[in-house]
Amino acid sequence: MPRRRVPPLHAQRRAQKTSSGWLSRATHLPQSAFDRELSTKRRGEISELAFALAAARRGFTVSKPFGDCQRYDIILDPPNPNPHAEPASNFYYARPRIVRVQVKSSTQLVNGLYRINSGRRLNGRVVPYRLSEIDFIAAYIIPEDSWFILPLPHILGQLSLLFRPSKSRIPGLYDSYREAWHYLTEPDGLEFA
Repeated sequence: MPRRRVPPLHAQRRAQKTSSGWLSRATHLPQSAFDRELSTKRRGEISELAFALAAARRGFTVSKPFGDCQRYDIILDPPNPNPHAEPASNFYYARPRIVRVQVKSSTQLVNGLYRINSGRRLNGRVVPYRLSEIDFIAAYIIPEDSWFILPLPHILGQLSLLFRPSKSRIPGLYDSYREAWHYLTEPDGLEFA
């Protein structure tokens, strides 16, 4: 009886079936820098959509600037806390009506922490955001589906931020900003440009 030839392991992997169909040969090749950039850009676009939906569900009016040249991704108009009150009684809520938000996201744990790049690129270097450019950074931790709402004055000068997972027993530096949507609506003494 002749021996049946077993195909090499890489050929077996190529023939594995997934829920969406057969794996292609390209799924096993290393990604190029161009492919990685497309995937991070796509992840950023999806995170912006997720933020817009989360903000709209909380009563914000959401706007998106046309094009990619602005430093912020989303413009929010906070909801009026008491829309039927007289204008004079709303003086306490005299806060800029438009809030500029830069959305960032992370998917992977590095040394037990999620890392967000909180800077921007300028002439090939990473530089921190300025108060004249944005008001908040919204950091989306995708695997946990949680948001950190960080006022820029609280993290001014930082180029990266590290977030602990929600199930961590050790308190994180930015835990008080987790799901802190109230920063976008309440007057808190922040100075805006």
